[in-house]
Amino acid sequence: MTAMTYDFVAIERALPFLGEGMVYTLKLTVVAFLGGLVIGTGLAIIRHLRIPVLDRIAWAYVTVMRSIPLIMVLFWFFFLVPLLLRKFSPEGMSVSISPQLTAFVTYTLFEAAYFCEIIRSGLLSVPRGQFEGAKALGLSTWHSYSLVIVPQALKAVVPIMVTQAIILFQDTSLVYVLSLTDFMGAAAKIAQRDGKLVELYTFAAVIYFVVCSSFAELADHLRKRRQLKQTVRTVTPVTATAAN
Repeated sequence: MTAMTYDFVAIERALPFLGEGMVYTLKLTVVAFLGGLVIGTGLAIIRHLRIPVLDRIAWAYVTVMRSIPLIMVLFWFFFLVPLLLRKFSPEGMSVSISPQLTAFVTYTLFEAAYFCEIIRSGLLSVPRGQFEGAKALGLSTWHSYSLVIVPQALKAVVPIMVTQAIILFQDTSLVYVLSLTDFMGAAAKIAQRDGKLVELYTFAAVIYFVVCSSFAELADHLRKRRQLKQTVRTVTPVTATAAN
């Protein structure tokens, strides 16, 4: 039985193509994260304010998006949206959506549903007195949320948002169904082309592990720091009272 040899040269040759895949992965992650955060925050505020009709629409949107796999949303957007647009377009007009646009829009809308619940949990953690105090100062509802409530809510859920970013980074590998090449897709293509499955998949696994574990440590650090701050705030008034 011959010992298995690990071909490092195959990885070195693949680095330029893998780099291109990683750039696309990071672009998709950043755009979907920021877009999803903005839309999700808007949905969370609507649900927190319990705005009639809009609250039910937001609830339905979040429920549907969180109940179906991302890969199905990708398929639906890529195939069904053009069909619907074609139905309402002038006869003979060709309507299509590029895989690139499908990926960016779908991931953003999908993440928005998750960020809605994350931000909403942060909004619920902000004491009601903060909103009442802002209104007492003459701030409008918009300014109360944008200047007082939302910043506090975001600070409360930063660790959870980092965790969601990790999940999003991993989920970008699903763009292969649209024939797009992210980091994982690049590794898979080279592995199959050169017959270096062990080398390329192992290298990809190491990269994913390093990136995701680093962000997981960051999330854990942020959570512990927040818990420490909350403990200090709780202990300080008690200590002051005892001293008096």
